[in-house]
Amino acid sequence: MPADAIRHLSGIAEVADRYDGLLLDLWGVLHDGKAPFPGVIDCLTRLKAAGKRIVVLSNAPRRAHLVEERVSEIGIPRTLYDHLMSSGEETWQHLKQRRDPFYAALGRVCYHIGPKRDDNMLADIGLSRVDDIAEAEFILNTGPWEWNATVALYEPLLQAARGRDLPMVCVNPDLVVVHGGETVICAGSLAQRYEAIGGRVGWNGKPFPAVYETCFELLGIADRRRILAVGDSLRTDIAGANGVGIDSLLILGGIHGEELGVTPGVEPDARKLAAAVAAHGHRPTYTMSHLVW
Repeated sequence: MPADAIRHLSGIAEVADRYDGLLLDLWGVLHDGKAPFPGVIDCLTRLKAAGKRIVVLSNAPRRAHLVEERVSEIGIPRTLYDHLMSSGEETWQHLKQRRDPFYAALGRVCYHIGPKRDDNMLADIGLSRVDDIAEAEFILNTGPWEWNATVALYEPLLQAARGRDLPMVCVNPDLVVVHGGETVICAGSLAQRYEAIGGRVGWNGKPFPAVYETCFELLGIADRRRILAVGDSLRTDIAGANGVGIDSLLILGGIHGEELGVTPGVEPDARKLAAAVAAHGHRPTYTMSHLVW
């Protein structure tokens, strides 16, 4: 094995003794949007039996309690993790408290880009919603209205918003997600395009440090060397872990699966992995094809 090779694990049991707590990504690591991945329930059960603290950290654009409900519906019991934190929860708290200068300067009239299931992000915080971008004071971006949307479909809207210099709140910084085997865009793709045309964006969730500080409080583990972050995105999960100085495990079969040629029973291509790490600029401590014990 080359000296700079990233250690590939066959199961998390190989390094479990090194860590007291884990930050686990949700979509792409624990489930695919429809069902838990094979081996995940067993893995979580064994981690809890070993006394590990587990916080699920998701870039879902919804309140944490609603994400918990959906996770239970998918088939992951609430008893298998200690806490769940979402980028939606972080955003909602910002919009409610208005302590951050970016949020303090926002108005109360928003234009919501997102599906109806994300309407909870506007509840109980004194926001008015408008259907005309010309009447809005800011954009609340939780993701595309439809699963099969493209960024190009939103170009006229984004240009109109840029013309008025409207700030955008991005509730989910992920660019894409794999839903039942199909790759679809997330709010991050729209926010990225908005920034590219000169728009101002307030980002929440991974990889930004603030949400990790919240999770550290939830974990209650003083020595961060004893915390492992697990995720399937170099851009968010691994970059975020690198940014706050904790070890990380990249799940190769998630959003990078096609890029890396990862399929069940096939070992990852070390050259493809090295190229992806170099391209993204974020290096994991370990890799594993899928989360198993």
